Amino acid sequence: HFMNKSVDGQRFWLQISVTPGQTYAYQYWIDGAIKIADPFAELILDPGADAGIPAGTWPGLHPYPTGKTTGFCALLRPGKTEYVWKNTNFAPPGKADLIIYELLVRDFIAARNYQALIDTLGYLQRLGINAIELMPNNEFENNESWGYNPSFHMALDKYYGTPEKFKEFVDSCHSKGIAVIADMVFNHAFGQSPLLAMYWDSANNRPAANNPWFNAVCPHPAYCWGYDFNHESPATEDFMDRVTTFWMQEYRIDGIRFDFTKGMVNAQTDFSVVRQNLLKRMGDTIWAINPNAHLILEHWCNNNEEKILSDYGFMLWGNQTYNFHQAAAGHSQSNFSWAYHGSRGWSQPGLVSYPESHDEERLMYEVNTYGNQSNPNHNPRSLATGLGRAEAVNLFAYLIPGPRMVWMFGELGYDVSINNPCRVCNKPILWNYYQVPERRRLYDVTAAIFNVRRAHPATFRDGTFSHSLAGNVKRMIFNSPGMDAVVLGNFAVTTQSAIPAFTKVGTWYEYFTGDSIVVTDPTASLSLAPGGYRLYTSEKLAKPQITLSAPELAAAASRVFPNPALDGFWLDRPAAKGQVELVDAQGRVLRRWMRAGSDLEHFDFGGLPAGWYVLNVQDELGSERHTLQVQY
Repeated sequence: HFMNKSVDGQRFWLQISVTPGQTYAYQYWIDGAIKIADPFAELILDPGADAGIPAGTWPGLHPYPTGKTTGFCALLRPGKTEYVWKNTNFAPPGKADLIIYELLVRDFIAARNYQALIDTLGYLQRLGINAIELMPNNEFENNESWGYNPSFHMALDKYYGTPEKFKEFVDSCHSKGIAVIADMVFNHAFGQSPLLAMYWDSANNRPAANNPWFNAVCPHPAYCWGYDFNHESPATEDFMDRVTTFWMQEYRIDGIRFDFTKGMVNAQTDFSVVRQNLLKRMGDTIWAINPNAHLILEHWCNNNEEKILSDYGFMLWGNQTYNFHQAAAGHSQSNFSWAYHGSRGWSQPGLVSYPESHDEERLMYEVNTYGNQSNPNHNPRSLATGLGRAEAVNLFAYLIPGPRMVWMFGELGYDVSINNPCRVCNKPILWNYYQVPERRRLYDVTAAIFNVRRAHPATFRDGTFSHSLAGNVKRMIFNSPGMDAVVLGNFAVTTQSAIPAFTKVGTWYEYFTGDSIVVTDPTASLSLAPGGYRLYTSEKLAKPQITLSAPELAAAASRVFPNPALDGFWLDRPAAKGQVELVDAQGRVLRRWMRAGSDLEHFDFGGLPAGWYVLNVQDELGSERHTLQVQY
């Protein structure tokens, strides 16, 4: 079918008859030499990847026209049954109220599809988040990927499910008060993009000099990935605005996180008025569709440029993982101040700070690997101790005013390294962590933090905020016409004194324990155990439901490893006086050790025959039995 060309030569068009309800695969054939799928296709067929899409994820996927063509095909579905939305007037949470859960569908649920994600929303709702940020789910190269290698920006990637199922996911989120933010990559594209194929310099293996959308040579080589969009080109501006408009209108998402917006200018600079204006145009296009849309930039520029963009209405990622991780691991260099937008001189709550993201090492991996072991009675590398310190980090990370973000499974202390076995490789999906008492306690404490923040916006969002966030002992004070709050944390590995600086005398209530104190001197110091934390409020609140109290957790927190063992084992159990016995199958006590009074202790038993044994632990925390296998 030859196409018609407009008088100005800028557009080609064709009108053909189609049958409603029938699916068509089509391509453009350019100059008799280049076959491409439509750059504005809503779905594409990939002859190399579609066979890997399970039938349960996409029933009846249209077959690739093998033997008739090669390369990618666009899919056209005229007269398709439209999804009927249940929620037509959803209003996303305000910017300052956002608690974002960032996730990669591939590594979050074993089924890797939107239906399984829908089935998991109850877990996230109980946690207390109110927004989900999906790593890129537009068409990217191959099936299994983080998604930052985009090929067709307007097309939904089929690996996670159908457009109708994605709409059902968005609709289901809205039913639970959860906004959906899509991560999109407009800094660059990868080689499968038809925008590259149409204008390609094969001699130099790069975009052609006359490519309307791409720079032939990246103008900022220090931060180039894939092929660099020329954001100053009108063709690129039109393309981006058409894509974002489609996603906002077709899928009714509530916002977009834009990947690496620092690269959206043809210069290598940390401050650019040109870049600011380009981003403002993008924002204005989206806000014209939905004035409440949340637009988040991964920007990494100078603070003065980020403040300008925050004042305009954008939110910006604020990477504070180093400081949060240092605190959790028990090192003294941490300072949380830069996680608060006010510390940067911003007037708007536009800073999305976080202890973890998809791009950074996992907090509990670093605690397990680099935790401060100088105090044998409080070792962050012990499971219960390390997770308890993560509770303290979360109290500060998620009560600092402004939008906050959680990386998936951070609420369970996920501790598989980002680099195991490689940065973007599939990671174990460890839902069994929810059944581990110490990890379930972290989930419960984190949920309690989110709950008190959301239930009392007059205090934690609108109140006057003051802080002392450097050093080992940290403090936050929230002062409001109603309830005041004081947050304390000791991130040292030894007991420290903290000055609460209560805002008034009288009775104050500790949120997590339900205990109360009568304050007569607001500046009198309190003793905080290593890793200890407090949230005091001037009004009594309902005590949150946390799976285990600290003493109960201590009794249930023992871990013996390695198991099977060779010539000894480690006992990971909170410090206490007592003894450990190793008993054989006949009930004979073969070894007896006295506990040394530390969280993590090693016991040698060289020379035992291979087989099964019982370890009896008896100490001040109670009694516990473990089965141990000796294997050579």
